Amino acid sequence: MISLELSLFDSGWMGLLLLFGLNLLSAVVVVRLIYHMAAKRRDFVFTFMLVSTAVFLLCRLLAGVEIDLAFALGLFAIFGIIRYRTNAIPIREMTYLFIVIALAVINALAPVAASWVEIVLANVLIWALSFVLERLWFVEHLATKMVVYDRIDLLQEGKRKELIADLERRTGVSIVHLEIGKVDLLRDTANLKIHFSGDKEPDHFEEPLG
Repeated sequence: MISLELSLFDSGWMGLLLLFGLNLLSAVVVVRLIYHMAAKRRDFVFTFMLVSTAVFLLCRLLAGVEIDLAFALGLFAIFGIIRYRTNAIPIREMTYLFIVIALAVINALAPVAASWVEIVLANVLIWALSFVLERLWFVEHLATKMVVYDRIDLLQEGKRKELIADLERRTGVSIVHLEIGKVDLLRDTANLKIHFSGDKEPDHFEEPLG
């Protein structure tokens, strides 16, 4: 049985298209049906889908070259240190990036030593765990925004409600938690770190923590 499955994977361009379809389906399930339904961020959908496709084709077309596990792990290291020049990738999106890379590597290289059942099962297990953690075992995703605030009189103890109300009115987000950083008494400003629901307010992107 395994030999028949492996011969199917090795059947040239037909095997490539078959595995490409499996990887594309896997990426769509994770990115479109799980991530995007929760995060509502279209920019990362574009990135995840193309990264998944590129990594799959890279691994599959180089599968016959003398490489080992270090090659696959090296892909994780490369993407792990990437920071786009505009914004740093939030931890949640970085996790999904690792997931689509892992699936692409599995779908491209696993057929050399695994059966159809094992490959499909690996994909389904990742889908299921992602869905459970994202939708069923739900933990609210808190995004962060850095604010330079000009009313330091509201930083006094006992004025938290007034401070939060003013920030919500001026920033347009519902604040879950806030932290007070550096206070500049010379300029009457303070650096605040406000946390809000990234799921309920996806239009406000998460900023890197400082």
